[in-house]
Amino acid sequence: MFNKAILIGRLVADPELRQIPSGAYVTTFRIAVDRRFKGQDGERKADFIDIVSWRQQAEFVCKYFHKGDAIGIDGSIQTRNYEDRNGNKRTAFEVVADNVFFVGGKNSGGSAQAAAPAVSAPAAPVSYSSGADSDFEEVETDNDLPF
Repeated sequence: MFNKAILIGRLVADPELRQIPSGAYVTTFRIAVDRRFKGQDGERKADFIDIVSWRQQAEFVCKYFHKGDAIGIDGSIQTRNYEDRNGNKRTAFEVVADNVFFVGGKNSGGSAQAAAPAVSAPAAPVSYSSGADSDFEEVETDNDLPF
């Protein structure tokens, strides 16, 4: 069996750190993840996914990420059953984070800028000396590629 979820999205609200009776820290937060395709109305839709992070990782998330920041999540999908205030049985689907990481560059906005790891400069472009312009043709696109 294999249960792996890798997500990149933006925080919907500031995460809040809580401490459970055993002393462990936990934070639950929601991220908005854009869908790959536009809807029938031409607008891009997003899915809102609940994330749970524990212990030092929970502290890390609350310290360096805030509403609107881009965030990467690597974890597994978990379900849990509960009863709501009206006595109805419900099932919650969450991603339990194994790893949380920064995405985007220093200029992408948000408070995670200072803690983002340094990125090395891109390699110089490769120069191809063989071939002529007539060997290539322009590909027409409608700018709505499926990837």
